[in-house]
Amino acid sequence: MSRALPEPVPHGGDLDSARARWPHAPEPWIDLSTGINPIPYPLPDVPPMGWSRLPLASEELALRAAAAHRYGAGDPGMIVSAPGAQALIQILPRLVDRSDVAVLAPTYAEHAVAWRREGHDVREVPDLSSIGGARVVVLVNPNNPTGRLIPRPLLHALARELDSRGGLLVVDEAFADVLPAEAGLVADILNATIVLRSFGKMYGLAGLRLGFAISQPLIAARLRDYLGPWAVSGPALHIGTVALADDQWLKAAVHRLQEDQRRLDALLLACGCALIGGTLLFRLFEHQAAAELAATLGQHGIHMRQFRGHPTWLRFGLPADERAWRRLEDALHTIGTA
Repeated sequence: MSRALPEPVPHGGDLDSARARWPHAPEPWIDLSTGINPIPYPLPDVPPMGWSRLPLASEELALRAAAAHRYGAGDPGMIVSAPGAQALIQILPRLVDRSDVAVLAPTYAEHAVAWRREGHDVREVPDLSSIGGARVVVLVNPNNPTGRLIPRPLLHALARELDSRGGLLVVDEAFADVLPAEAGLVADILNATIVLRSFGKMYGLAGLRLGFAISQPLIAARLRDYLGPWAVSGPALHIGTVALADDQWLKAAVHRLQEDQRRLDALLLACGCALIGGTLLFRLFEHQAAAELAATLGQHGIHMRQFRGHPTWLRFGLPADERAWRRLEDALHTIGTA
């Protein structure tokens, strides 16, 4: 007998649903529902052979070397390149036998779904003090959507504890590119630890589908075996290698995001929202009339992220340009909230 499939997990970026709900909203829609950098990395020219032949092992190794440099890993053998961090989330539960898994929540919902799908016993817990005897702990750091950041010493202590009982620590650092390197775990990653990194969010190229797992080489080799050959396309290998080596672009992007984050905070605070948390790529606000605010913005062709379990929460990404900023400001002014 086949198992019933779980309901799809709601995600940001679902403009199809937004258009269906508000069919008369002005185009183009402004999508503020994701944590993707709205100003993407400028695409380099991809060599024609990158499209017409299978990716080379040397090209994949060059990407892993660039990722090791960017994320602070000591060895490209610690890097696993994949067609998006989501692909890695899907296969991580296959690394261990059926286990008690604690997922720090609320967070990116696909983590709990993936571990449940593979038959693990999953508990969603509010903090590290609630993990009990879990053999596997999964957390997002900084967290999506709250922005909670767990200090590295606490994570190192947890990794050692889990290693002592044959467990595993999974830390999703999808939004860590905007933080100082010492905030992450990669530079001195311990045994029984896997760190996930997303290329598409910081570099604004989510459609490229590129992400990484970082761990000790033996675990990394197992993950590469699960992914199989040619997991990352030739164009993604080339673009990722170029972008990850561009230190100046990253520095300038972080500076611009800092300015835009302050502008967004001021705008939403002025309209009665309370700031809960976030990162430079997204901000989480609370508003007692969140549904009405979201509906009004939807009628103006502006989409942000709502949360079923937290009806007063609204997550906003950053507008891409001055025209988008003006549309957001004007939409808020029309309801007398700014």
